Amino acid sequence: MIGQLHGVLLEKQPPDIVIDCNGVGYEVQVPMTTLYALPEVNEKTLLYTHFVVREDAQLLYGFANKIDRKLFRLLIKASGVGPKLALAILSGMSAEQFVSCVAHDDASTIVKIPGIGKKTAERLLIEMRDRIKDWQVESQTPATDAAPLDLVSENAFIQSDAKGDAMNALVSLGYTQAQADKAVKAVYSKDKTSEVLIKEALKAML
Repeated sequence: MIGQLHGVLLEKQPPDIVIDCNGVGYEVQVPMTTLYALPEVNEKTLLYTHFVVREDAQLLYGFANKIDRKLFRLLIKASGVGPKLALAILSGMSAEQFVSCVAHDDASTIVKIPGIGKKTAERLLIEMRDRIKDWQVESQTPATDAAPLDLVSENAFIQSDAKGDAMNALVSLGYTQAQADKAVKAVYSKDKTSEVLIKEALKAML
């Protein structure tokens, strides 16, 4: 089990990132809430991870703090919720917001997450109610707490089109191409990074 990664952030291609840990580059999928907390490329970062082994793949998921990882692990135990849907939930809202939705039976907010219909939302609320009954808020360790590197990596990530990156990230979370295109265009301006576009587009849709 890989429990955490501490290294240099080499690439950010939402929702995927690459972290160099002593010469080994780990590909990690992260929710958008974690992406927003990451430092700039070529700076050090710390991620708490969850490792999934399947017959056809070995997948690593990363989180800015233990709270998000804890909720991710609880979500993937729920019927009908896999890692992709759990990432979509954590991309659309914080762990605390999700817990609040469960506590107040707020299915209307959860159904706005792509891939979750009314029945799924209602079932999820029922299943998660018992699982978060003893929810304790732990201290959160930000992903940006490490000092930046003095030297720039030779493999520094060359930033691609922010608008295209934002659209691709939304599609990977389960939104249709049309939804992603409409949402990103509504908040787009040339001075915004892909992270800002994703955050504002998600906020507009939720």
